[in-house]
Amino acid sequence: MTLSPQEIERYARHLVLREVGGPGQQKLKNARVLVIGAGGLGAPLLQYLAAAGVGVLGIVDNDVVSLSNLQRQVIHDTPGVGRLKVESAQDAIARLNPQVRVESHALRLDASNAPALVAAYDIVADGSDNFATRYLVSDACFHAARPLVTAAVGGFDASLTTLRPFETGPDGRPNPTYRCLFPEPPPPGTVPSCEEAGILGALTGVVGAMMALEIIREIVGFGDGLVGRLLLIDTLAMRFETLRYAYDPDNPLSGVTSRR
Repeated sequence: MTLSPQEIERYARHLVLREVGGPGQQKLKNARVLVIGAGGLGAPLLQYLAAAGVGVLGIVDNDVVSLSNLQRQVIHDTPGVGRLKVESAQDAIARLNPQVRVESHALRLDASNAPALVAAYDIVADGSDNFATRYLVSDACFHAARPLVTAAVGGFDASLTTLRPFETGPDGRPNPTYRCLFPEPPPPGTVPSCEEAGILGALTGVVGAMMALEIIREIVGFGDGLVGRLLLIDTLAMRFETLRYAYDPDNPLSGVTSRR
């Protein structure tokens, strides 16, 4: 694939970046990214990936747009209330960048469809709002050997990391899995939902944009990403911290017992 004159103009600010340039923009154009959720995190994530020129965006979401979504899910609008989120998001992406192809999956991810969906894309971004989906997606990405960028948000706080557990790190040890970081989900009912606890709308914009940055970094290959590092964001104190985490030989996916 080559860049057309229109693409050269559209992506001019990428092309002059030494770390991206023409080769990096070509990688973005050739990439297939699966985004889980077109909600608070998925909305800005999809917009920035589309603006960056990612060739194919897959969107998984079976929900419809509600009025209460619009406080943070900025890819949707008031006339779209009641529409499927994948349809609303697809129209918004077409307005932003018609050169991006969207593949809509209006379904709920489960064990029967996750493996095939994940395997059909180069990289996955998980912006889901429940632990069951996060574990399902991380396991599917491990088995399909697909990089995963995953994030979670609370009322005023958030976390973000990148997973490549099918590879080894510089020390020769396997990269950690999601289950190395969080071995088990919390008991049901211990973490309040967004409806119960509330959420700062602008926070989802910050984190969704940072997810897009990590996806672009993984595709193009510049700088140091968040593999083996968990970024923690506290907007009450406006504090960012990064914690390192490592491979757990007892994890059920790539641990010593699982390989026997």
